[in-house]
Amino acid sequence: MASATKATPGKPPGAYHHGSLRQALLQAAEGILERDGIQGLTLRAAAREAGVSHAAPKNHFGDLSGLLSDLAALGFERFRAGMLARLEAAPEPARRAAAIGQGYVEFARTHPGLFQLMFRGERLDMTRPALRTALFAAFAVLSGTVGGEAAAPGERSLTVAQLADIAAAWSLVHGFSMLMLDGRLKPLLAGLPPGSDEMTLLAAVLDRGR
Repeated sequence: MASATKATPGKPPGAYHHGSLRQALLQAAEGILERDGIQGLTLRAAAREAGVSHAAPKNHFGDLSGLLSDLAALGFERFRAGMLARLEAAPEPARRAAAIGQGYVEFARTHPGLFQLMFRGERLDMTRPALRTALFAAFAVLSGTVGGEAAAPGERSLTVAQLADIAAAWSLVHGFSMLMLDGRLKPLLAGLPPGSDEMTLLAAVLDRGR
């Protein structure tokens, strides 16, 4: 049977172990996603980017939806970590919701392709446990900070008022992120003082909502 890997510069044949090959494919896929967009990401493109055989991605992820879903799961894990880091830097209760918003938008600004993939439900397989776990864990950070209680979407433990608070906060930061990524904020950013950027505008928006 042919090997799943092939010789590449700096990577001799057979040098990838099972886990490291999977990680290499995910890293390659993310690079393509950020460089070429989701339209440029295929199983063959990921294999070519990683320097492995065309069969390798299918062996690890099954199909393109599997690759995209596992990549999105990694994105949600980083997304959650970024929001938690912002929370740790802002222990004052009055600043916690703003900290979550800053972490949310900062992730979108730093990883635009990955962020957009994470919210492309039609391209993802939501039955995959890793994706569901990562998504719900990230959502719990937002809901627990804004609504006062960690809960996965669809749970009935939150009041209508708490759900409304979560929806309002989520709509604000997600809408801001999408306007930013689509370039729709450029006219507003042009009116900011020198040295300001999207995060400056976001801070002002979040302060108005306090």
